[in-house]
Amino acid sequence: MCGIWALFGSDECLSVQCTCAMKIAHRGPDAFRFENVNGFTNCCFGFHRLAIVDQLYGMQPLRIKKFPYLWLCYNGEIYNHHTLQKTFDFDFQTKVDGEVLLHLYDRFGIKKMASLLDGVFAFILLDTANRKVHLGRDTYGVRPLFKLLTDDGFLAVCSEAKGLTNISHSMSEEVSIEPFLPGHIEVFDLKLSGKVQSLQMEPFHCCTQEPTHALYDPLQTLPAGLDEETVKSNIRSLLENAVRKRLMAHRRIGCLLSGGLDSSLIAALLVKLAKEEKLPYKIQTFSIGSEDSPDILAARKVAAHIGSEHHEVNFTAEEGIRAVEEVIFHLETYDITTIRASVGMFLVSKHIREKTDSVVIFSGEGSDELTQGYIYFHKAPSAAAAAKDSVRLLKELYLFDVLRADRTTAAHGLELRVPFLDHRFTAYYLSLPENMRVPKDGVEKHLLRDSFKGLNLIPEEILWRRKEAFSDGMMSMKKSWYTCLQEHLEAIVNDDQMEKASKTFPHNPPTTKEAYYFRQVFEKLYPGRAQWLSHYWMPRWIEAADPSARTLSIYEPDKDQ
Repeated sequence: MCGIWALFGSDECLSVQCTCAMKIAHRGPDAFRFENVNGFTNCCFGFHRLAIVDQLYGMQPLRIKKFPYLWLCYNGEIYNHHTLQKTFDFDFQTKVDGEVLLHLYDRFGIKKMASLLDGVFAFILLDTANRKVHLGRDTYGVRPLFKLLTDDGFLAVCSEAKGLTNISHSMSEEVSIEPFLPGHIEVFDLKLSGKVQSLQMEPFHCCTQEPTHALYDPLQTLPAGLDEETVKSNIRSLLENAVRKRLMAHRRIGCLLSGGLDSSLIAALLVKLAKEEKLPYKIQTFSIGSEDSPDILAARKVAAHIGSEHHEVNFTAEEGIRAVEEVIFHLETYDITTIRASVGMFLVSKHIREKTDSVVIFSGEGSDELTQGYIYFHKAPSAAAAAKDSVRLLKELYLFDVLRADRTTAAHGLELRVPFLDHRFTAYYLSLPENMRVPKDGVEKHLLRDSFKGLNLIPEEILWRRKEAFSDGMMSMKKSWYTCLQEHLEAIVNDDQMEKASKTFPHNPPTTKEAYYFRQVFEKLYPGRAQWLSHYWMPRWIEAADPSARTLSIYEPDKDQ
């Protein structure tokens, strides 16, 4: 996990521009480098490093003697770099996982290179010999990437949009900053002036396809067949494999544990595999909530069951409200549920950074989208409609849950790992018959739960625990974080403002006081950038004006948790 930043064809003095790169310093607290490109006086790279693999050669832009004309700046982890090295007999000069990108590019070109990478990544690859600039981002956009491109060919790229908002350029009108699309690569021609011209932008992988790199995966071909036992066995094998490959790190590994199904499964598999791999430390798990919150109590049960070194972070509504503005600064969004759920994750990440030595943090993100875990899936009109919405949610993760998970951890220099978004696991799960994946017997994620039944991996009552929205489950049943927030904002936003909301904010107008307040803060921090969010996250198939599960008629919290 780190921060990448690059400019091609800057009209402004680079030493003035490079102050913008410092806005993402939180992503890489271990080191910083700023480097001009030989022969192109107005092109440069900025890199903030969080050292996770190869402590010696990990600085970027990465260059090796074999390809002196290639410059690589990337943010990510490539889990299959050793496998690819052996398969194609690459002669590595460093221990950096990203070096494999240079060898793959040289042998296969940019598109095949991207499709062979099993991992999470955002990269800028400069080829000065062929005068090309390449950008790419992983399938789900787990690693962020933004670009600014002017009409006259000045290109600026950064891990977070805040590193581009103050970039100076010669265009008189506002230039848009856009998130780079996940699962895509873009190729630019680099002119002698340092300016660029986009040649092609195309997808290299979609979540419903088996990834190209599966051909070289050490996990053997899975048994075919759609009988329930085969399917459940394959789900277990693939999820365990997803956790195992993510153990690659020279820094301590920990895990977020909310006490829900997803984080509990990941934490349990992590503890089990850490023992098998003989990691020299105990896995730390982290939960956040007030003393009697459902999440805290459930997480405590799981931690005791799996034997992790468990940490609880106490959370009060006052602390949460105080953190909102800083959270919106890091998120760069005004989406309601994203902000609401980010506050807890931001505060628990702060605790991890300040009070422990865990740096690589596993979490359960992506499962709800993949396995139809949201409560509104009970109302899906058909299995086909549910399957279609599941794919939509996965493709939009980079705007919502994955954005939240990356920014709240990166804000404190932590690296996030999300096994549920493993390419092979998601492709397999999405290939299963539609009627196998829908809620069953009134329980969402039935197939996933059933796959781990009777194994004693996690307590049975947790395995079958109903979905609890993270932003709601971390406070007491008597008064949720959602309620505390509404009450606080009731006095801050007045009815007159609400009446004029659609005129004040014509794009995505806020319909609640909470949404109005979030938008106000966002506009103060990022004026005129409302287009970064195309739409609010909202449940489907039911009349919903708020994303919280608590506001839905089908929501029934577990009273006994």
